[in-house]
Parts: sequence; C-alpha cells; structure tokens
Amino acid sequence: MEQAKRVAKNTGFLYARMAITVFISLYSTRLVLAALGATDFGIFNVVAGAIAMLTFLNAAMTSATQRFMSFAEGKGDFKAQIGIFNVSVLLHWVIAFIVVLILEIASYFLFNGILEIPDNRLYAAKLIFQCMVISTFFKIISVPYDAVINAHENMFFVAVLGVLESLLKLGIAIYITSTNFDALVVYGFLMALMEVILLLIRRVYCHKSYKEVSINIKKHYDRALFKEMSSFAGWSFLGSSTTMFSQYGQGVVLNMFFGPKINASHGIANQISGQMGAFATTMLKALSPAITKSEGAGGRSNMLKMTLFGSKFSFFLLIIFTVPVIIEMPYIFKFWLINVPPYAILFSRLILFNKLIEQLFVPIDTAIRAVGHIKEYQIAISILAILPLPICAFLFSYNFSPYYLYVVLMVYVISHAIIILFYARKYCSLSMISFFKQTFLRSFFTFLVVIGLSYLPTLLLSEGLPRLITVIIISGITYLFSVWYIGFNKGERQLIIPLLDNTLKKVKNIF
Repeated sequence: MEQAKRVAKNTGFLYARMAITVFISLYSTRLVLAALGATDFGIFNVVAGAIAMLTFLNAAMTSATQRFMSFAEGKGDFKAQIGIFNVSVLLHWVIAFIVVLILEIASYFLFNGILEIPDNRLYAAKLIFQCMVISTFFKIISVPYDAVINAHENMFFVAVLGVLESLLKLGIAIYITSTNFDALVVYGFLMALMEVILLLIRRVYCHKSYKEVSINIKKHYDRALFKEMSSFAGWSFLGSSTTMFSQYGQGVVLNMFFGPKINASHGIANQISGQMGAFATTMLKALSPAITKSEGAGGRSNMLKMTLFGSKFSFFLLIIFTVPVIIEMPYIFKFWLINVPPYAILFSRLILFNKLIEQLFVPIDTAIRAVGHIKEYQIAISILAILPLPICAFLFSYNFSPYYLYVVLMVYVISHAIIILFYARKYCSLSMISFFKQTFLRSFFTFLVVIGLSYLPTLLLSEGLPRLITVIIISGITYLFSVWYIGFNKGERQLIIPLLDNTLKKVKNIF
C-alpha cells in the first residue's frame, strides 16, 4: 500500500505538470506553424525532427541506467549505486562521441541526394542539423543524471523542469513571430540552446541533492560492472537507436516522395501523438522505478502485478483524452491550426490508434528490462523497427497514398506487441491467460463502449462547439462507468478505493 501511495503521489506531480504544459505546447505549435509556414515547418521536422526523437532516445538510455540504479536501491546497496553512477558517466561519454560521429557522417548523405529541400533553404537546414548535433551530445552525457532523478522517484523536480521547458518553448514561439532574422534558423538554434540549459540544470541539481552523484571514475571504476552495464546499455541502445532511426526515417521517406508540406502533416501528427501519449506515459514514469525495485528486492510476483495493472491503467489514461480528439479532430484542427495541412487529420487519427495499441505493452517492456535478459529481445525489435522504411519506400514508388505509412506502422505495432509478449513469458514468467483475460480483453471492451457511445452525437448534431462539448461529456461519463465496472476487477477496485479516499481528504484539507 505504501508503494502504491508513493506511485500515486508521483503521478499527481506529473499530472499537475501536464495540466499546465499541454495547452502551452499546443498553442506554441500553432504560433510556430504560423511563423514558419508549412514548407519551413516541414523542413524543420525532417531535418531537426531528430531533436524530438532524441527525447525518445534519451528516455531509452536513461531507463537502461535507471534499471541498475533502481535495482541496487531495491537491494539497499549504496556502494553499488556510486559505482553504477561513475561507470554510467564514462559509458555515456563514449556513446556521445560515437553518436556525434555517426550524425556528422550521415549529414553528408542527407544533404547530398536524400532530402528534398529547396535550394534557398539548404543553408538554413544545414545550420539546424548542426544545432541538433550539439543538442544530442549534451543530452547523452546527461543521461546518468536523468537516471538518478528517476531512480529516486523525484517526480516533483521532473514536473518543475517540464513546466519550465514549456514556458521556454512558448517564449521561443512568440519571439520567432516577430524576429527580423531567418525564423527557421532562429527557431532551430533556440530549441537546441534550450535543451543544453535544461540539461545543465539537471546536472547541478543532482550534484547538490544526491550523495551517490560524486564523480571519481578512477576510484569507483569496476571492470566487471562496466562490462555488464556496457552490454545492457549496448543492447538497449541498439533497440532505441534503430527505433529512433526508423521514426526519423519516416519523415525522410515522406519527404523523398511527397515533399516538405506532407512532412508538416507528419510533424503535426507526431505532436498530437506525443501530447496525448504523455498523459499515459506520465504515469509509467512514476511506475517504472517501482517495477525495477520490486524485481531487485526479489518480488517477482509483485512486479508482475504492478506491470499488468500499469498496462491497463496507462491505456485507460490514454483513451480518456484520445477518444474525443479522434471523433472531433476536424473541428479541433480548424480551431487550433486555422490552415490545416493536407493529410494532417488522417495522419493524426491513424497515429492515435497505433498509440492505443502500443500503450498496453509499454509496462511489459519495462518488466523485461527489469529482469535484465534483453539481448535476444533487443535484436528482435531492432530488426522489426527497420522494416517499415523499405516497405513504405516500395509502396510509395508504386504511387500509394502517403497515409499507407501509418497502415504499415499499425502492422509494425501489432508485431512488436507479439514479440514483447513472447519474451515476457520467456524471461518474466508472464501468464498469457492472465494478460488476455485481465488486461487485454478488459481494455479492449472498455475502449469499444467508450468510443461507440461517444460517437452517437455526430449522428444527431452538426459540427461545432455544442457537439464537441456533448461528445466530451458523454465520453467522460461513459469512461467512468466503463473503466470502473468493465476495466477493473473486484480486487483492483478494492485497491483503488483507499487511494481515492486519501486523495479526496488531501483535497479537502487544501480548501
């Protein structure tokens, strides 16, 4: 129960951040699109879109280091935590130099035949790419600090940084609407500078707040630990980097066949997916350290219970926001963007359906990593991650529509889920029957009920604000009843009720 309270408290901090940042982020995107225009916005997404992908790469590498930190904390081994931190610092400096070298080599091929960029914007695109490289380097060497923060479950500090980041993005968006310089170049430079500033703040905070954050690599270097962490981080990096490469490559393939304007739609779809998905992944950020600590303390049964509950709960957190957005997306986009790029609505709807499928399996991926046997698993998902690119290139060469990218990605997401279940059964002893009965089927039928009933107003009312409000109200009411009576079983409801009572008491005390 104490662990559940801690996860709930941390989730509360992160959702307070989300309540503040999501609308700021969406409004910032509207300002940036208006300031840059569809073509420049598309160029930024295809050239510097890797900056956004680096957030994913950073999170993946952080989880690798965090796995060791949380595992050691679960065992109560403080000396091991110091050694893990120092080895992690050394390891990520090596990774940073390798990645920068790869990016510089890749730039030659990107700007000499692969990317379709107007000649008058080529110089700006190259400047943005170099900003991305600088940002990449700082992100990677700061991974050990992110891991320490997550391992200590300090979600209050994570929330504060998230709000600061959103405010900085808003300031950048407002500035480029009135700058006399090249707005695209200024935007790329300031976004990279923002990343460097935020990462430096993390590093200063960690050195002042955590005893194990003491760099003395010569004293704390452990060859066996370095080998173990290098192996784990190497396989994690293989999986995360191939996935990042594939996601970045999607924009490149679209650019090659359809030009920058389609990239603008792809970028908007990724923005929507990121913002909607953040509501669900926020909870997982609070849950992941607890899953790893349970495994480190020898509590496999408790770890699996948390994993399956996390899968279901994160899915429910996602559908409460995605269902109204999927149904009323045309109206929302007209209000949000004013000038909606072609395919933006279709791309965004398809990517949200993919996100829903994917969300059920993210905590199970965390469980596999907590156990530590990831070599075969990472090889399998790495091979799978690359396949959508050649398949899409083949389809587009035969004049298939751009939205087939997301059809191919749906097949990929389903295949990825099957691989996750296979290795969770092999290494974590996950019961397939329990997963399908208690997690998959309950989640699936809850989603069908919510989206089915929420869609009814579109058959009776014309598009507009009254219909949007009606859809939100029906969706909210249907969601509460469906999740409670279909989604959760009796034991889970008994676990949640004390947490709700405790939360309500705290709210009453505040007011």
